Amino acid sequence: MMLSKKQLNTMENNNKKIKIIISGGGTGGHIYPAVSIANTLKKRNPDIDILFVGAIGRMEMEKVPAAGYEIIGLPVAGLQRRFTLKNLSVPFKFMRSLNCAKKIIKDFAPDVVVGVGGYASAPTLRAAAKLGISTLIQEQNSYAGLTNKLLAKYAKKICVAYSGMEKFFPESKIIFTGNPVRQDLFNVKNLEDEAYKFFNLDKSKKTLLVVGGSLGARTLNTVILKELNRINNNNIQLIWQTGKNYFTQAQQEIAYSAVNNTKVFDFIYRMDLAFAAADIIISRAGAGTISELCIIAKPCILVPSPNVSEDHQTKNAMALVNENAAVKINDNDAQSDLIDTVLQMFGDEEKMNQLGNNISKLAMPDAADKIVDEILKLVEK
Repeated sequence: MMLSKKQLNTMENNNKKIKIIISGGGTGGHIYPAVSIANTLKKRNPDIDILFVGAIGRMEMEKVPAAGYEIIGLPVAGLQRRFTLKNLSVPFKFMRSLNCAKKIIKDFAPDVVVGVGGYASAPTLRAAAKLGISTLIQEQNSYAGLTNKLLAKYAKKICVAYSGMEKFFPESKIIFTGNPVRQDLFNVKNLEDEAYKFFNLDKSKKTLLVVGGSLGARTLNTVILKELNRINNNNIQLIWQTGKNYFTQAQQEIAYSAVNNTKVFDFIYRMDLAFAAADIIISRAGAGTISELCIIAKPCILVPSPNVSEDHQTKNAMALVNENAAVKINDNDAQSDLIDTVLQMFGDEEKMNQLGNNISKLAMPDAADKIVDEILKLVEK
């Protein structure tokens, strides 16, 4: 029996390998959700081809290959908040990146392009839209950034983690999915014994985890440096991620102070074990971090970074504070209030349990699956 051209085309499309580009990065808050989406796609269909597009010199160029995926870098850069001559080159780098992204998309021929935020997502999604490729935006924050607001008119679907996002995006495009988190965080409650051994901690003592994001946080590090002896004198053991820029100073101060309850790292690769060991967590309020903290379900003190667009970390933190699921301290109050709050919380077991229970109710463990559902629907169309 002879098959019609339409039937042959249908058979060819059914057998065609699915190809997805995921673009964005800059911080762990963008990279880890992107990798989680990629892992879920591969879990659904191991034959899917996935290509990442990032920004040259940014941390995704290291972290994505470490997760087992290919990545191509664009020469894109973002505007600096203070005046600098580097800002003059930004438009030219964007146009170069747009042309590079067009070539990448033509060569790879993806079915869908996914943007997770960060410098690279803007030229990549814009190029995809110009070439008629379906795009999906994964907006992690409660307050959408300028780039995603501009890209929204080209996107087919916009996956969000907070309610009320119709004030930024067309309501017909919004899908409430939550933010994907690292898969190794779903089992931390069973890792306490391993965590205590890994960090060489004393089970009889309370443990404080301080983490300022993958790049470190000046305010948090300054407070901890000043209060090391006070933390130690209250019989609290400390796991402290400083970021690379603050690590040497932290090591020197620990040696000088002769504190014996502190484990300091520039970057914690086994964050699952750090979360497992922690009784209280001090953190910035990036959207990805908050999604992870909801999964971890432990009492948290959030110190939102003031150095972010539209003060979105404060808005992220308030989404938890309004549910009595976390405590917020403003950045400019941290020097005076942060450690006092920690000590008060350690002395109030009821408050700790209440915060842990309430934050667990906000967890969305199936976020990656929901986003992958939307990606595959666009592939089918």
